[in-house]
Amino acid sequence: MITIYDIAKKTGYSAPTVSKALNGTGGLSPETRRKILKSAEEMGYSPNMTARALSTKKSYLIGIIFEDLYMQRGFEHPLFGGVLTKFRSEVEASGYDLIFISTSFGDTKVNSYVEHCKLRNVDAVVIINPLDDYSKIIELAKSDIPCVSTNDLVPGIPAVITDNESAGFDAGEFLIKNGHTKIAYIAGSSNEYSQAADERLTGLRRALTKHNLQLEDKNIERCSLWTREAGESAMKNILSRNTDITAVFAANDNMAIGAMNYCKQFGLKVPEDISFVGFDDENFSEFYQPALTTFSQNRKLIAELSEEILMNQLIGVPVKDCIRVPADFIVRDSVRKIC
Repeated sequence: MITIYDIAKKTGYSAPTVSKALNGTGGLSPETRRKILKSAEEMGYSPNMTARALSTKKSYLIGIIFEDLYMQRGFEHPLFGGVLTKFRSEVEASGYDLIFISTSFGDTKVNSYVEHCKLRNVDAVVIINPLDDYSKIIELAKSDIPCVSTNDLVPGIPAVITDNESAGFDAGEFLIKNGHTKIAYIAGSSNEYSQAADERLTGLRRALTKHNLQLEDKNIERCSLWTREAGESAMKNILSRNTDITAVFAANDNMAIGAMNYCKQFGLKVPEDISFVGFDDENFSEFYQPALTTFSQNRKLIAELSEEILMNQLIGVPVKDCIRVPADFIVRDSVRKIC
């Protein structure tokens, strides 16, 4: 079967551009559209007819599921806000508008995301960050509404997410390379579907195991929220159990900064007495003293790939279950090299 990737290879255009041409959307020049359609015809491309039949009833609306119970950052969150901003520009270039989907609709209560989607007749849904009632997301996965997730792994929904385990491994390798062997980890909340904190921990453990080291249970603190206050409390608990640690990897920058603040109150100097690595590259992280070593998630690529997956689903093209996107490691001043 000829796919849009075959057409992309022949024409030299990207898969999203081919998808827009075949889907009749996007700000493509007439010449670009003509070339792609001509090549598709010559290659015998035949779209999924069920998807094509549904396209005649398009609303050109993409639903967004964006909740903020645990992060408490709203659109200021460096990943979610950044993904949404870039995703919006991508889908608008394809001729679509965005609308938020929840379990409330003005004064009218709806029982599920599916019900709201049907009420607004959305063509597809991007799941940026859901609530922890995943039964509503699973119901959405079982519906005929195309979806993509940018943070959670839900069976039946394609996902584009950060390679958290590799980042955790890189954090561990960096700390070990700088002489740290007594390392602590501060985790955010996790569950069966939202596994970023556990994946980063798995990567950290793998790095330590590679060097015949161990992450002791007493040096792991799990938080219910991903806030600065949670980081402070976590650091207090860790130090109450063990004052020998020389480095901390926190699952996000907010918790890292909270932990650093507590260390300073406790009389410890950062990074002279204790070093830190965070995650997310918050705006304030570069300007905190000392500037925080951290990871930046590739919001642009996550958004672009998510948009491509939705457009492909809308024209009946098979998509991957999960794409992992590498995070960029940003070395600043919060880790001391131990001689």
